[in-house]
Amino acid sequence: MGGLSIWHWIIVGGVVFILFGGKFKISDVMGDVAKGIKAFKKGMAEDDEAPKAVEETRAIEADKAADRKQV
Repeated sequence: MGGLSIWHWIIVGGVVFILFGGKFKISDVMGDVAKGIKAFKKGMAEDDEAPKAVEETRAIEADKAADRKQV
C-alpha cells in the first residue's frame, strides 16, 4: 500500500518520454495537430464553395428555361 505499481511507472515513463525525448516531442505533436486542424478547415471551406456554384448554375439554367418558354 502506498507503493507504485508497474502500471504507474509505465504511465509516468510514457509521459516523460512524450514531453522530453524521442522523435515525438510535445511541440512536434501539437504542431502536427495544428496542421491537421488547418487542413480540415480548408477542406470544409472548399466543400462549402462547391454547392454555391451548383446552385448558381441551376439558377442560370432555370432563367434560361423560363426565357425560352416566354419566347
